[in-house]
Amino acid sequence: MKEKIEKLKALNHKAELGGGEDRIAKQHAAGKLTARERIELLLEKGSFVEIDKFVTHTCHEFGLEKQRPLGDGVVTGYGMIGQRTVFVFAQDFTVFGGALSETYARKICKIMDMATELGAPVIGLNDSGGARIQEGVRSLAGYAEIFLRNSLASGVIPQISAIMGRVRVERFTRRRDGLIFMVKQTSYMFITGPEVVKSVTQEEVTMENLGGSEVHSTRSGVAHCTADNDMDCILKIRELMSFLPNNNMEEPPFVPTTDSPNRIDPQLDLLVPTNPNQPYDMKELILSVADDQNFFEIQEEYAKNIIIGYIRLNGKTIGVVANQPAALAGTLDINASVRPPVSSVSAMRLIYRC
Repeated sequence: MKEKIEKLKALNHKAELGGGEDRIAKQHAAGKLTARERIELLLEKGSFVEIDKFVTHTCHEFGLEKQRPLGDGVVTGYGMIGQRTVFVFAQDFTVFGGALSETYARKICKIMDMATELGAPVIGLNDSGGARIQEGVRSLAGYAEIFLRNSLASGVIPQISAIMGRVRVERFTRRRDGLIFMVKQTSYMFITGPEVVKSVTQEEVTMENLGGSEVHSTRSGVAHCTADNDMDCILKIRELMSFLPNNNMEEPPFVPTTDSPNRIDPQLDLLVPTNPNQPYDMKELILSVADDQNFFEIQEEYAKNIIIGYIRLNGKTIGVVANQPAALAGTLDINASVRPPVSSVSAMRLIYRC
C-alpha cells in the first residue's frame, strides 16, 4: 500500500508540472501565469477538485507516442467562488502549446456536460495554439463537440471565457451569450496568425494589430472586458460572478448593502443641463443610483454612445442599458444597436429567466 501511495504522489507531481519547469519559466517570463496558478487564484483555496488528472492522448503518429504528458494539456474540474460551485477548464500552454487533441476536448466536454446538468456556471481560461495538427480531423471534431455544448448551454448557464494567451478558433466570435475577457499585451484572438497573413497577402501585421485586446475591445466588439494582467482578469471574473445567477432557473446572489434605498443625491438635480445641446455623462447617474456606486460595465471601449453593464439596487442585480449623451449625443448607430443583444440583454436572460 505504501508503494502505491508513493506512486500516486509521483504521478500527481508529474501531472502538476505540466510541460516541465523550463516551460513554466518561459510562461512566467512572458508575463503569464500557468493553468494551475490561474485556477488557484480563481477559486477558493483548497476547493478545486480536479477531473481526469492522469488522462493522456491516444495519438500514435508523428512521434507523439513518445510524448504522453499527464492531463494532456488542459486542467479541468470544479470548485467554489464564494459559496457557489463553478466548473472550470484551463488550457496549459506549457504542454504542446495548449493545442487541443481529441482526449483534451473530451475533458472539456465532460465538465461542460456536468455544469449544464447541475446548473452551474462554466469558466474557460484559454491559452492555446489551436488544434493539435498531428491528430488531424479528430482534433477538429473535438472543437465541434465543444461548440455543440456551447450552444446547448446557451441561455441555461453562464459561460465565461478568458483569453489569456493565443486563441486561434472562431468559437468566440460574436457569441450570443456569455462574456469574453482579454488580457492586454499577452492575449490574442484570430483565425490565423501573422505568418499566414504574410504568406497569402504579403502584408506584415503584428499579433496585437491582428487580434490583440485593443482591436477586439474597441473595433470588433468581440471582447467584453479587458484586464491589465492575468491576476486582474481573474479578479474581474470573480466580480462578474457576483452579479450572475447559477442558471436560468435561479435568482442572482443577493448582496447586502448599507447603502440606503431612500438616500437622496442633490447632484442629480444638476446633472442634466438646461441647454438640450449640451452633453452630460450618463455614468454619473448610473453610479449615483447603484448600491455603493458599484457599476460593472461591459464593452466599455466599444460603441461608447451606449452604456451596458450591471449594478445592484438594494442588493439585487439589475441590468443597465443607457444612452450616453457624452458620445455622439447618445444616438444609436450600428455598433451601439448590436451591443445590447450581444452582451447585456442576452446575459440578462439569465437574470430575468427564460
